[in-house]
Amino acid sequence: MNIVLIGYRGTGKSVVGELLATRLGMTYMGMDAQIVKKAGMPIPEIVEKSGWPGFRVMESQVARELAGLDNIIIDAGGGVIERPENIEALQTNSRIFWLKASVNVIVSRIQEGTQRPALTTGKTFTEEVAEVLKQRTPKYKSAAQYEIDTDPLTPEQVTERIIQIWCRA
Repeated sequence: MNIVLIGYRGTGKSVVGELLATRLGMTYMGMDAQIVKKAGMPIPEIVEKSGWPGFRVMESQVARELAGLDNIIIDAGGGVIERPENIEALQTNSRIFWLKASVNVIVSRIQEGTQRPALTTGKTFTEEVAEVLKQRTPKYKSAAQYEIDTDPLTPEQVTERIIQIWCRA
């Protein structure tokens, strides 16, 4: 059985995923890192060459591959929920946790990041986050078995909550 972390960028998936792996003795796998490895190029370059649709195809391939593994922590990219087949694959052998945060907290956590190209055009960074988050929230909610609001919590506290749920399930 795997643990899958979903949520928008900046909600703590990577940090919490690594903490969980250490605490539970599981392997941590970041989907974005797997996509970069598979493509042999960084995400901005993938998007430049293939567009977001091409990136999403690779993301679906990686979701299927990781779903076939066991005893891993999967840090799913923020857009993994854009394709229902990704969630269907990941749900087969996983408990899915939605790490959520408010727009202001997300912006404060990721505004300096340059690893991802814009998802929308003609908007400020905060407007983009708000718009994309509004579109994705119902998909995150539908995909997740558990929700954790990371706004008031440290990564260690989020990790502890997930472990408590994991051990009860």
